[in-house]
Amino acid sequence: MDIIEKALEFENRKMRFPTTSDRILAVREAKSLILELNEIYKKNKDQKLMEIMKRLTVIKQRIEKRLKGKPLTAA
Repeated sequence: MDIIEKALEFENRKMRFPTTSDRILAVREAKSLILELNEIYKKNKDQKLMEIMKRLTVIKQRIEKRLKGKPLTAA
């Protein structure tokens, strides 16, 4: 269960990404972890895996929101 350890380590990592490329790499890593966990989840339907995937998805969405930036307002 090495992937679960990677996912938990990613989740507990300090979420500070000073550059855009750091954010992009973090989103890609989160996405790959979620997809790998999903493959395991399909086989054994463990709820713990689902909870980990949900938490990683929230982290990924926060980073993506930061990547998109503030919307421009029409003056």
